Amino acid sequence: MNETQTIRCLIVDDEPPAREIIRRYVQEIPTLQLMGECANAIQVLTILQQQPIDLLFLDIRMPQLNGTDFIKTLQHPPKVIFTTAFSEYALEGYELDVVDYLMKPIRFDRFLKAVNKAFPLNNAAPVLKTVAPLVPEEKKNESFVYFRADRKMVKVMLDDIFYIESMKDYIKVHTVQGVIITKQSISSVEAMLPAKLFVRTHRSFIVSINKIKSFTNELVEIDKTDIPIGKLFRNGVLKVFTP
Repeated sequence: MNETQTIRCLIVDDEPPAREIIRRYVQEIPTLQLMGECANAIQVLTILQQQPIDLLFLDIRMPQLNGTDFIKTLQHPPKVIFTTAFSEYALEGYELDVVDYLMKPIRFDRFLKAVNKAFPLNNAAPVLKTVAPLVPEEKKNESFVYFRADRKMVKVMLDDIFYIESMKDYIKVHTVQGVIITKQSISSVEAMLPAKLFVRTHRSFIVSINKIKSFTNELVEIDKTDIPIGKLFRNGVLKVFTP
């Protein structure tokens, strides 16, 4: 492989919003070429048999076969960057000699660091000589997001969201128009939302910063509802109100 070639990559994640985040990041790096997206590890086998892949962005917790078990089935796997919301898999990931381990929500600078680690500048593999300039945050973030509900994709304006509530495998999106229920993890939703507008207050709650009416060390008030602030998230929440 020489410097004029691109890094052929594949995104593997069972959650569409999580794939969308990685897809956007891939599109910002000229030397990355997206060869496809898969919702589970089984689909990856077909693609690997049909075309060469240099780099996998692989989620760990997926249906049928998780990412770590899948890697163990490959005799000659491509380079792998794990993308997951669960830190307990980190040790096993490194034991499998993966390139890096990215915790969701994934920042672009951390994503870029992992790609450069996979294909360093002094490597004979494809080189990241140039990187597309970062889009200003206010322009990069869309004014709306989509959620799958009632067998369709529902467009929700960011300004209309009060807060998001997790219920195991589902979430409730509380909006001005009402409540939307969709099967999705709260971590993947957190990765979709701009950090300047939303903050995670608890393992089960994300709130709109602009909709907060009052707060204490223990809770925030939104739309006449008290949202708890978890101990692990308290410092991050309080930073929002620090001048």
